[in-house]
Amino acid sequence: MTAIANADKPTISLPEMGCGTWAWGNRLLWGYDESMDAGLQQVFNYCVENGVTLFDTGDSYGTGKLNGQSEKLLGKFSQAYQGPNKEKICLATKLAAYPWRLTRGMMAQAGQASKVRMGRLDIAQMHWPTANYFPWQEGPLLDGLADLYDQGLVKGVGLSNYGPKRLRWVHQRFAERGVPITSLQVQYSLLSTFPLTELGLKAVCDELGIQMIAYSPLGLGLLTGKYGQDTPKPKGLRGILFRQLLPGIQPLLDCLKEVAIQRDKTMAQISLNWCICKGTTPIPGAKNLGQAQQNIGALGWRLGSGEVDELDRAAASSDKRMVQNIFQTR
Repeated sequence: MTAIANADKPTISLPEMGCGTWAWGNRLLWGYDESMDAGLQQVFNYCVENGVTLFDTGDSYGTGKLNGQSEKLLGKFSQAYQGPNKEKICLATKLAAYPWRLTRGMMAQAGQASKVRMGRLDIAQMHWPTANYFPWQEGPLLDGLADLYDQGLVKGVGLSNYGPKRLRWVHQRFAERGVPITSLQVQYSLLSTFPLTELGLKAVCDELGIQMIAYSPLGLGLLTGKYGQDTPKPKGLRGILFRQLLPGIQPLLDCLKEVAIQRDKTMAQISLNWCICKGTTPIPGAKNLGQAQQNIGALGWRLGSGEVDELDRAAASSDKRMVQNIFQTR
């Protein structure tokens, strides 16, 4: 567990791995249906029982009339749960920088609304920076985020898709108010090493006492080994992207498979353990109990330095990379 403390505030302990809930409520990309809810509650319970107590969501998660569905489900599941590690549950949401969310008060109200949907809110995060397109919008939204902490409505605040320059800027802005940054989320995986290898974000996070969270650590499923050049692709946008990346990433997938066979682990488990070895907290998604069980199989052991180096080389030499988030700053 990574503990992040402030003298006057509760300590937040982040586990080695969390659970991302982007798919919970998303029909467009992940094919969510409300008939899946009972299975998702099983996923939640199994994760908490096994020490995966961080659940990441967003107030924009859920498509159409299901907007906010992910938060609602997490609220329902966390309130119903009565098993081990209940006291360690940490619900984190990301507040969207919508074009119509313009003021400090609007951001604080968004956090309060998320807290109502979930029944609690441990970490409130800025979903993405607006520096690349509406730089004037960002300051008020960050101030509203910090207000949630000052008012005791959250235990911590975090950021997502920030690069080192903007991270330092926010860190200084918050430090002047005595508001620590708990975490920074970036897209990080063997298909997206950019945040560490090119931006050097891990070193900056370590310097500032911020835990780095890796979202999409399985490359939207490409690193699980389920999809290859000759296998059926998922429908919709993911399928289009997968066809673009394959076969350029095949050498990386071959290396991943070889390490998995040697370790008697799955490719997904190797990918997640690699993220952990890099000092990040991966938050893979899980739509069913089997996926949750596979994810948790990445815990309790470590790749050797030689294996990590081998995977690093394969990732660096790959002809294709995962598309970067358009909001990611430097």
